[in-house]
Amino acid sequence: MTRRVVVTGVGLVCAAGVGTEESWKNLLAGQSGIATITSFDTAGFDCRIAGEVKNFDPFHWIEKKELKKMGRFIQLALAGADFAVKMAEWKPEQSDLDEVGVYVSSGIGGFDIIEREHIKLMQGGPGKISPFFIPSAIINTFRFDMGRAGRIRRRRRRARLPHIR
Repeated sequence: MTRRVVVTGVGLVCAAGVGTEESWKNLLAGQSGIATITSFDTAGFDCRIAGEVKNFDPFHWIEKKELKKMGRFIQLALAGADFAVKMAEWKPEQSDLDEVGVYVSSGIGGFDIIEREHIKLMQGGPGKISPFFIPSAIINTFRFDMGRAGRIRRRRRRARLPHIR
């Protein structure tokens, strides 16, 4: 059975800007967002440039008590989803939420959480590791957070790639 997919909104949170309009405007102006790394000390690293997301305030999208339970990459994903929903002018209350899904992909994320919890482990032992360690460092959390926001019903589906021979 072939299913149709409709993309109605795009949400960008990237080095070029926070928000789809800002990112697009900066890209058209030739501003890539690649610059000197500011989020950590680059002493000892051969590479000192990257495409960092700057001027991102997670409190526009996430409550303070929830913030510590998620890695920055989840925060960025939630903001991007919000931009996409607004672009689409989608109203969850006007939709059959069982027919709405979110597909998200990430090679890896949560390094900030993994590093923080490793330091806690090494300095204080296993009892110092947060119970939110795994949920805050895995991409699956994004779908859960979208569901809690009432946007989807957390359908369990995987994106499947065609078999390549």
